[in-house]
Amino acid sequence: MTQLWFPALLVLIGFVGLIWSADKFVAGSAAMARTFGISKLIIGLTIVAFGTSAPEVVVSLNAALRGAGDLAVGNALGSNLANIGLVLGATALIAVLPVQNHLLKIELPVLLFVTALAGWFLSDAHLSRQEGWAMLALLPCAMGLIIWSKRHHPEEVEDDIPVMSRFASIAWFIVGLVILIISSDLLVRGASELALAFGVSPLVIGLTVVAVGTSLPELAASVASALKGHYDIAIGNVIGSNLFNILAVMAIPGIIAPLDMESAVFNRDFLAMGALTLILAIALYISFLTRRNSGGAALGKPLGLLLLALYAGYYVLLLA
Repeated sequence: MTQLWFPALLVLIGFVGLIWSADKFVAGSAAMARTFGISKLIIGLTIVAFGTSAPEVVVSLNAALRGAGDLAVGNALGSNLANIGLVLGATALIAVLPVQNHLLKIELPVLLFVTALAGWFLSDAHLSRQEGWAMLALLPCAMGLIIWSKRHHPEEVEDDIPVMSRFASIAWFIVGLVILIISSDLLVRGASELALAFGVSPLVIGLTVVAVGTSLPELAASVASALKGHYDIAIGNVIGSNLFNILAVMAIPGIIAPLDMESAVFNRDFLAMGALTLILAIALYISFLTRRNSGGAALGKPLGLLLLALYAGYYVLLLA
């Protein structure tokens, strides 16, 4: 146990590097796209919206290449749990989060469909290469649908794209990407060694330490948006991030190498994620029906507390 300080240090350095480099990578990417004449709307709906999932993607790729595909799947499922239970729960305690009608009509049904599909693929505790490709193939379809939807609601897209010269934006893009890759390698290496030392599976480490750490950018972005008064984008950002986690982050390990997992991946972890997603959807639809004449659906403090409590309850079940 005296040697645990080194893998713990790797995990800490990895987290700090991931958060810093993801911010620089997204900023450089968005600014570079802007210098090439791409519209702010498209940048906001692609690079900026999905950029907070960059840590999950790089960690998933790195873990799969290291033969720790179950850590990558745990990262995807755990990040989705954290996005709903921790990110939305905590943000709803800061302010009531209004929900645009098109989220209930388009984005949320798409997330429910994609979640059900992921459950079907994981139900046999095996993720095949064909299933990985099938999920990845759905990603551009989902992104296209979201872009089509939000073209009609541009007020929900934050206009925080930095202004940089093309040289500076390319430099930050490269620096961010390189440090992102190095940080993910340190994180996966340290997390795998900690799992071995404590006698737990890489899956549990992926569901806990790695998932919460890679969800910190979403938490920071949502809380910052709420504090700035951009209440209406928090739920949309989480829905987009969760779609990306399922269709890209979870697909990557299956594509790289077919993966056999513990039965708990479906029986415990996926069902917890699916239940939390369904509870969120039902609560938002009920809110819409009861508040139809008073401003539409919203996520308030009671639901925020419920999501946080359910998320904490999942951890009790996981670590019991």
